[in-house]
Amino acid sequence: MDEGRIRKIIHVDMDAFYASVEQRDDPALRGRPVAVGFVGKRGVVAAASYEARAFGIRSALPAVTAMRRCPELVFVPPRFHVYRAVSRQLHAIFADYTALVEALALDEAYLDVTENRQAIPTAWATAKAIRARILQEKGLTASAGVSYNKFLAKAASGRRKPNGQFAIRPEAGEAFVEALPVEKFHGIGPVTSRKMHALGIRTGADLKARSLEDLRACFGKSGSWYYAIARGRDYRAVDPDRERKSSGSETTFASDLVDPTAIEAGVVAMAEDVWGWCERTGSRARTVTVKIKWSDFQHSTRSRSFEAPVASRDQLHAVARSLIRSVFPPAKGVRLVGVTLSNFSAGAEPSPLGPDLLVAAGLAPVLR
Repeated sequence: MDEGRIRKIIHVDMDAFYASVEQRDDPALRGRPVAVGFVGKRGVVAAASYEARAFGIRSALPAVTAMRRCPELVFVPPRFHVYRAVSRQLHAIFADYTALVEALALDEAYLDVTENRQAIPTAWATAKAIRARILQEKGLTASAGVSYNKFLAKAASGRRKPNGQFAIRPEAGEAFVEALPVEKFHGIGPVTSRKMHALGIRTGADLKARSLEDLRACFGKSGSWYYAIARGRDYRAVDPDRERKSSGSETTFASDLVDPTAIEAGVVAMAEDVWGWCERTGSRARTVTVKIKWSDFQHSTRSRSFEAPVASRDQLHAVARSLIRSVFPPAKGVRLVGVTLSNFSAGAEPSPLGPDLLVAAGLAPVLR
């Protein structure tokens, strides 16, 4: 990759994708607060319409909490086969403009339109044309970020949501990052942002003020990445063949937990979030890992691998419960829990084990 070449990158992000598809297909849902997910004691929100988001409803929120916040909330069971079909249709539209499309999920993708197939002179106009086609042909709205690299394009796509687009030009990239709070950086999660805040790093400008050696000492190999993006530099290419190694979700509790029921509920919510990604992408994996951060900031992980991929939501929930229950009763408070799937198997047959057979199959967790 020629690092001196100015590329034209678009990050397309569908607006409230699952919920918008449901509202499109059922006119009775339009204008109403809609949550895609399952109602019940252990149900969680997989996606929320913008009307529902106004009540503070977000993905991975327990269903009972969502209903308390918005009694008028309409729960709709997910139809992942429909979302996957719509995603394929979106990618067919993208392919009319460029062969360089990197899917991040069913509802978002990077496009390198430096040499677009429609000979549209600017990335801005290309993004407008793509969004117009999505609206006209699929009845859905999309937002877009336009810039000279992937990091800035993704940062830009959230600036005019819903149904808008925003551009960060090469001469403005560094200044944009300088003003950006570090918790808004894609790839910097709550744990890292808290560590940065403790070090006095709150904005891109603060990050830029640190030397490369300092950032490496504080953040290891990620320090080089932070040094680069603080200067608006990201030389990653849009990779149509990118292979994902793992998918995970984690949450930090408002206070350290010792109640097994509450801890388990958090793990199940994270498993639900990860399974939603599996359904969106059609991916299946053979290894389940539960991450635990204790009140003293020590970490533990417990994992289990199978000969065949985890086959269902219920199976993933059961495995995650079995792994977290291995630490009950907890000897100290639990600050954070997470669930990760890895060891993806292309084309492999799913595991024949149902949730009722997991314990009998010998689900002895392994402490690493």
